[in-house]
Amino acid sequence: MKLLEDEQKHKTAMELLEQYLQFKQEAEKENNKKTKKEKDPLKPKHPRSAYFIFSNERRAALLTENKNVLEVAKITGEEWKNMTDVQKAPYEEIALRNKEQYAEEMEVYKLKKEEEAANLKKDGEEFMKLQKLEAMQMLKKKERTETLIKKEKEGRQKKKNEERTVDPNKPKRPASSFLLFSKETRKSLVEEHPGTNNSSITALISLKWKELIEEEKQVWNEKAAEAMKAYKKELEA
Repeated sequence: MKLLEDEQKHKTAMELLEQYLQFKQEAEKENNKKTKKEKDPLKPKHPRSAYFIFSNERRAALLTENKNVLEVAKITGEEWKNMTDVQKAPYEEIALRNKEQYAEEMEVYKLKKEEEAANLKKDGEEFMKLQKLEAMQMLKKKERTETLIKKEKEGRQKKKNEERTVDPNKPKRPASSFLLFSKETRKSLVEEHPGTNNSSITALISLKWKELIEEEKQVWNEKAAEAMKAYKKELEA
């Protein structure tokens, strides 16, 4: 019974492990989807162009003149278009410095992300190895349990087969007092009632046995006791 309970526990554990691994895979897929959609707040922002830097600088002054967003964009666009290279140079220089800084920050960011990805991969591989090891241990334990159950069943079957095997030299167990009486009485009843079936003869024997007084039954009890005594003696020999 305990072996069967252990087997059921291992089966349940394996099912739970499979469910967990499936859940983990689905969760990882969902996280990957979210990662693609969500922006990384730590990722360096793309540098602004020279025009954008100029536009931001002019926007504050133009807004004080009650210009709306569209008007500000139109005015700054026209002003930038009409500016000389010398006038644009300070903004171009700031934009270039920002671009160089962005490139450096992106290099650091990429290296960090690659390192994080490598660590995640390593952790994932270690986790999967651990899960695989635990699964293998549980599988081996399950196999050992199944082997024990199989051996136990084979042992019980072997015992049954041995019990069924009759030793031809083994003394036969003697009949009871009623069976001795039945054997003796059947002969006379068959002669007295020819053509009567066995069931009716057996019923008559049982009736006659019940009608016997204790002294008459004692005769048959003694015969049965003597036969049993002889039987036990043969077993001990």
